[in-house]
Amino acid sequence: MKSRKLVLAAATLAAAALALSACAPSGPTGGGGGATTKAGSETLTVATTTDVVNYNPLIGNSRSDYWITNLMYPHLLGIANDGSKEPQVATKWGYVNDTTGFYDIRSDLKWSDGEPLTAEDVAWTMNAVKKDKPSGTFYGQLTNLDEAKAVSKTRVEFTLTKPDSSIVEEIGFWGNVVPKHVFEKAPSVATFANDGKDGGWVSSGPYVLSTVQVGQSYTLDRVDDYPLVEGGTPLSAKVVYRVFPDVNTEILALQSGEVDAIANALPPAQVAKLRSTSGIKVEESVGLGYAHMTYNMKNPDLAKLQVRQALAQSVDYNAIRKVVLQGQAVSTGSSPLMPVLKDYYDDSIKEYKFDTDAARSLMEKAGYTAGADGMFPVKFRLIYSLQDSVTSQWATLVKDSAAKAGIPIELQGTERNTYLAMTAKGDFDIYAGNFAIMDDPVTNMTLTYLPGGVINYSYVDDAKLNTLIQKGTATTDKKEKVSLMQDAAKIVRDNVYDNIMYTQNLYFAHSDKWTGFVSKPSELLSIVNPVSLASAHLVGSK
Repeated sequence: MKSRKLVLAAATLAAAALALSACAPSGPTGGGGGATTKAGSETLTVATTTDVVNYNPLIGNSRSDYWITNLMYPHLLGIANDGSKEPQVATKWGYVNDTTGFYDIRSDLKWSDGEPLTAEDVAWTMNAVKKDKPSGTFYGQLTNLDEAKAVSKTRVEFTLTKPDSSIVEEIGFWGNVVPKHVFEKAPSVATFANDGKDGGWVSSGPYVLSTVQVGQSYTLDRVDDYPLVEGGTPLSAKVVYRVFPDVNTEILALQSGEVDAIANALPPAQVAKLRSTSGIKVEESVGLGYAHMTYNMKNPDLAKLQVRQALAQSVDYNAIRKVVLQGQAVSTGSSPLMPVLKDYYDDSIKEYKFDTDAARSLMEKAGYTAGADGMFPVKFRLIYSLQDSVTSQWATLVKDSAAKAGIPIELQGTERNTYLAMTAKGDFDIYAGNFAIMDDPVTNMTLTYLPGGVINYSYVDDAKLNTLIQKGTATTDKKEKVSLMQDAAKIVRDNVYDNIMYTQNLYFAHSDKWTGFVSKPSELLSIVNPVSLASAHLVGSK
């Protein structure tokens, strides 16, 4: 259910006694639980295309890492389809004053080894991530965190180094809570493997990892006490993630009954086909992210605005959305502010025009002369994940249309975890990929466009853009924040600091023998979020 924000004092963070508070009932309920279903002995088998790299949820994760660790390490807040936050571990959240935030948490959660989950776990997790700096989105949210303290067993308060109007909700949504009594034994949470070799895993989610067969499967057993679903107990006895080489093999496994659901989104071309396939049900999840390309400005050629503009104008966006996405995607106007973010979306920001002649002219203005073959003396290496079937398709279209503009692009598709490692090192000229959830414009731009941002893949450092984002962080005046972010989005678009190609709703498939899934936004959550998997059950089970 949607949280309500109460402005208790002044309208801006400059006011000394500002207090913002969000509150909601004590917790969500799962759509599949209730009096008509009981915990059973069945196993829910889910397909994925990647192995787990990190069992530590505080480290930057691949999708399989996220799906499995999310079943053990809960978040303070959930998310609704419009990006607003919902209660999970936290029941209330907000600001005590302009530099102090708080969470009030549930009192009925415990770890699978019997230890209670308390505010001390929450505060310790936040402080440890701030101190040890593990790679990933959670650490990226903590730029303005000073210190967190458990002021009671169910209340955390934390001080900020400066006002930050987004940090409470973004930490709450992106940060997992880990058990202090387990993780504090490690010298650093940034290097802690959490691989289960020291007595197994400890969970406060609906399931706990019990058996790993690398390259094959990951088995999780039910945790009997999970109060975030009706009835307080997950319905399936086990969840097993099976690893397959690609989505087509996953679909065959679903059709044959080898698996019960597919975790990753369906390729657009498969959606209509599977909707009409007997025995399969397709679920829709709202898209809160976007597909994009970024140009590494550490490359001297890509540091030139006209070259980035030429690359942007050499992409046939409509063809990509029509042919590859089967019409299931829409333009954002080449802006990081998507239409689903209705308060922020600015339809005056227009998409880059596909014009290969204009692209050639821009390259010439940048000082390049095409050879006899019509190609300019540059070459850009574009990286993408081979497990991402949609990006794999449109990357080829990008290469082909750029060639018409005389710009050579070399495609380098790799296995997903290699791709993530290359991305982290900046080992690319052009990065092609997706951001699954871009829910808060200020936070998104902080991470994506400020110097040192953990997903600043273009390595942009623009003084005017920096100022707009920083002002957006400080203000709690919604009208001012929207105006600042729209101005920032124009700078991103006009300078091609990011090439936002489309946003789309996503589709997921499962056997029609199963019901009770609770769909949430994005591929990260979809039908494999913890409440959903804990609520799913066989049709007719009593």
